[in-house]
Amino acid sequence: MTSTRNESKMITKTETVSKANTQLLTDTHLPEKAGLEPQPLPTPGKKFPCRQCGAHLEFNPTAQALTCPYCHYQEKIPQSADEIVERSYEDYLKASRVGLHVSNGAELEVKCHACGAVIMMPANVVTQDCPFCGVHLESKPRATEPFIEPSAVLPFKIDQAGAQAAFKNWLHGLWFAPNALKSIADLNKLVGMYTPFWTFDAMTLTFYQGERGTHYWETEDFIANVNGRNERRTRRVQRTRWQSASGSVRHWFDDVTVLASRGMPANYAQDLDPWDLQALASFKAEYLSGFRTERYQVGLEEGFTRAKQFMEPTLHALICRNIGGDAQRVQSASTQYSGITFKHILLPIWISAYRYGGQLHRILINARTGEVQGSRPYSPWKVAGAVLLALAIAGLYFLLQSN
Repeated sequence: MTSTRNESKMITKTETVSKANTQLLTDTHLPEKAGLEPQPLPTPGKKFPCRQCGAHLEFNPTAQALTCPYCHYQEKIPQSADEIVERSYEDYLKASRVGLHVSNGAELEVKCHACGAVIMMPANVVTQDCPFCGVHLESKPRATEPFIEPSAVLPFKIDQAGAQAAFKNWLHGLWFAPNALKSIADLNKLVGMYTPFWTFDAMTLTFYQGERGTHYWETEDFIANVNGRNERRTRRVQRTRWQSASGSVRHWFDDVTVLASRGMPANYAQDLDPWDLQALASFKAEYLSGFRTERYQVGLEEGFTRAKQFMEPTLHALICRNIGGDAQRVQSASTQYSGITFKHILLPIWISAYRYGGQLHRILINARTGEVQGSRPYSPWKVAGAVLLALAIAGLYFLLQSN
């Protein structure tokens, strides 16, 4: 993510939502003295039966409703007027020293031995492949560790067919891609995954020491060689006059988003921006039906440490603006953070992992906008052919020039 994207992301209001799989979440709560009210979570193994045929309803991104895959019965998801809750970061730290608790109906999770991702799975699933690295998973569940429940969710908007179309369009724009790669788009290997993120709000006060530079011009003499003879000439040269500068800047950061997954490639996940975060909704288990959910592995404190790194480019730009002048040097900066709040959110991503030539490649698709990011292999035959063609064109050009 570029610093420009980070700066706009820090200054612009972002709201993120999170959901966790109906069969995946636990009823986690903090001690009452911490001031964080526990939120009710879906009961273990909760299903949404079809009222017409009794089959399991799944969330349909196109209809934005629960849909029966057999009789096509649809059931709208009731909307909530409740606001998405921002939690106090300091209160959570106090509570975590006492300890989090998990209800008696604890859920199960499976950790991939290859990439380390923690996937929450229904107890009745025997085997499946890891959506992050494609390695075969054996269902050897363990008790889920206590975790912070999600506050909101950004529902899937693009279904699997739409994700496949976006993938194919992305492939058409790849130069020197192997022909076999294009067949992957038809294998239905795209998996809908709710990915955990943190969002942080904070007021910052930064004290700095630096220098303000003011440009001015001087005329200097120099010796130039003209037709084998040295001649004395003059030229205008820009100089900079520096003087000490110090002060402080304040800034409010709103919803700085931090990826809380270790299985998801961070560089590709960040490049899936922008998200249509104005569509965030309060958490409802119905949105999760039919999709997988990853448990966060980047803890809250580590997440805030990363958020502060994302804040640095914006703070540096504000300091330079405050110093003024034609150029700036920032020698030291010390930032204080106050009013820190956070949310645990889930964002929808279509993901596929495949191996080509023994190398792992991953494809991520923003399930709201269709933005595609990922790695790709190169065909050595196509690259070699392009090199030979370029050499042939260059040889023909020089031959024509010589004649």
